Amino acid sequence: MSRLLHRTLHADPPLAVGGSGMWIRTADGRDILDGCGGAAVACLGQGNAAVRAAITAQLDAVAYVHTGLFTNAAAEELAELVLQDEPGGLSHAFFVSSGSEAMEAAIKLARQYFLEVGQPRRTRFIARRMSYHGNTLGALAAGGNPMRRAPYAPLLSDAFSHVSPAFAYRHKRDDEDEAQYVTRLATELEAEFQRLGPENVAAFCAETVVGATTGCVTAPEGYFRAVRDVCDRHGALLVLDEVMCGMGRTGTMHAWEQEGVVPDIQAVAKGLGGGYQPIGGILIGRKVIEALRAGSGGFMHGHTYQAHPVACAAAVAVQKVIRHNNLLENVRDMGARLASALTERLGNHRHVGDIRGRGLFWAVEIVRNRGDKAAFEPVLAMSQRVKEAAFRHGLAIYPMGGTIDGEHGDHILLAPPYITTATDIDAIASRLGDAVDEATAA
Repeated sequence: MSRLLHRTLHADPPLAVGGSGMWIRTADGRDILDGCGGAAVACLGQGNAAVRAAITAQLDAVAYVHTGLFTNAAAEELAELVLQDEPGGLSHAFFVSSGSEAMEAAIKLARQYFLEVGQPRRTRFIARRMSYHGNTLGALAAGGNPMRRAPYAPLLSDAFSHVSPAFAYRHKRDDEDEAQYVTRLATELEAEFQRLGPENVAAFCAETVVGATTGCVTAPEGYFRAVRDVCDRHGALLVLDEVMCGMGRTGTMHAWEQEGVVPDIQAVAKGLGGGYQPIGGILIGRKVIEALRAGSGGFMHGHTYQAHPVACAAAVAVQKVIRHNNLLENVRDMGARLASALTERLGNHRHVGDIRGRGLFWAVEIVRNRGDKAAFEPVLAMSQRVKEAAFRHGLAIYPMGGTIDGEHGDHILLAPPYITTATDIDAIASRLGDAVDEATAA
């Protein structure tokens, strides 16, 4: 047995020994098609030569400097590359080592912003049930994933409260249309502002497209514009968590570009560096920066490895490959093919309730009964069964249980690398279909 504390102590995971493009090779000689990019991370797949060269060159220059003493060229270049056109008024970046660290930074920065502008009473944050914002204590408190929160509930801050998710498949009533559903959700958010006292709320936090907790859930049309209106009416910030869905995953560089809104602070991570180095960050609106500049003059937060030169150099190379190879167009084209292929293979499957997503970010919700959306019993761990069956068919997928309420419901998340081809997409849909057949027949 391994001396590593793996995610389960009951069995060691397969040992990955090599990889190229869309494929990962295990120690026992199997080649596994990467249908999920790990955790929607490996946007360029394995073995990109340009990224490897950038990492080596940075190691030859300078491997590490502390940001209390120095800046470094890779971090400066990455910030300029991502924000050179100030998308939506986002003007500055703060780079860390993970998505959880990014959300911690976003929460702290939102709080400090209101100290800087003379509104110290703003200490409350509103997020959504069935959301996920990271595993550090602040980010976990912001998240609304009951399964992940439960063991640490006594340690989580009561500065966070939660409203309903924007999850039409599970929560839109039969007697309301999409616009009415949006109105109901916006009304609930307004009521939560009023309950807390609008002058006490610092920010509303949401995943633009919800990731692993409920599986690639896009908001109904007009939802984020309504949310932005509520925040603006009460002077609160909008923090969008695009750790999983951002940096090209949904077909545009930022998922919020498809929603008609702009965040005040945005968290990014996975697609930023593609897994070649650990990196995340926040992109910050100019009004927030100007408040700090006019006040204390700095962000009262930091990490030893923030703006790490090697991590930033890797991310620069990843972002250049995405741009130079026009991979966002491929995300859109192959995303449309994936949607079609999944629908053709599983759209009428009696154990598939919903197929949803955007770009190369899709989920299949597995149900016991398609007609009434009833879930399999949690003890069956159906999403894990599908994962194991998929692996036997040579496909890596991202499974999740608790889709509905943290305990009930199963879905499979797909997030293949941006380099995926039509052949890859067809294989992913076919192998997943076979895995669903096998797992649900058992």
